[in-house]
Amino acid sequence: MSSVGAEGEADLNRGNQLGLGGAAGNLKPRLSALWAQPNRTTALILALACSVVFIALLSAALSGRAATLLLDNPSRHFLYPFTIQNVMHVVFFVGLGELFVRWRIAVRENAFVGAKFLPEDDRTVLLSRDLGPIRKRVANLFDRENGFLPSLINLAILQFQSSSSVEQAAGVMSQQLELMSHRVDLRYGLVRFVAWVVPTLGFIGTVFSLGASLSDAGNKSKVFDIRDVASTLGVGFDCTMVALVESAILVFLLHLVQEREEGALNSAGDYTLRNLINRLYATPGENE
Repeated sequence: MSSVGAEGEADLNRGNQLGLGGAAGNLKPRLSALWAQPNRTTALILALACSVVFIALLSAALSGRAATLLLDNPSRHFLYPFTIQNVMHVVFFVGLGELFVRWRIAVRENAFVGAKFLPEDDRTVLLSRDLGPIRKRVANLFDRENGFLPSLINLAILQFQSSSSVEQAAGVMSQQLELMSHRVDLRYGLVRFVAWVVPTLGFIGTVFSLGASLSDAGNKSKVFDIRDVASTLGVGFDCTMVALVESAILVFLLHLVQEREEGALNSAGDYTLRNLINRLYATPGENE
């Protein structure tokens, strides 16, 4: 009986190992997909989770003046951890998550320029019959939101095949570039809002502390203690300082990431113009 029990336990252990291996095998492609082309919803959830972990680590590691500065811990007016500083940290991480998505998309868009979808030598001329394989190669690499270069190539080829006009293909590509530029700018609306909300929360914390201090000073039922008033005011100004620092970080990263994504769009337009539009040749039969 003991041998049967040992065999059963061994089978159970093997099953658990297989289950863990399967879970790990499923997790790896998901992490790879998140890194290659992250989803905004998933990134938001991960950002919220990271903010909770960040606050928990700071709560465990900091004490005294540092805990008061960054966390308002211990708090005289809020139930910890629901302080204004911690709310700012959560909003800050939401902005970082959105910037992470935009950064990874920008990296992916820049990689398309080096994928050699089009001939890059000085002699090749593209006829209408040459465009089918190129369009087929880029067909599944773009959607309504991402894939600047494949989308431009696909659109320019479609226009040239339908009209046999290089001018019309160039005009459609130019219009599409303008639309994409507006779309890129709109994608940073949430980050700009977060960069505005963080210092606003800091100012709200300061105003709240001023109000709480004046209320305590005017309360006849309480013994006036200048140290308590000064402590409350200090927390309010700490709140503003932390908010301004986090806002400055967000704005700095926003400019870096947006510049990279806009650079990827400009590179895609330049690549398409040099290696597709300038190589197109409509034979006399196609122009009729």
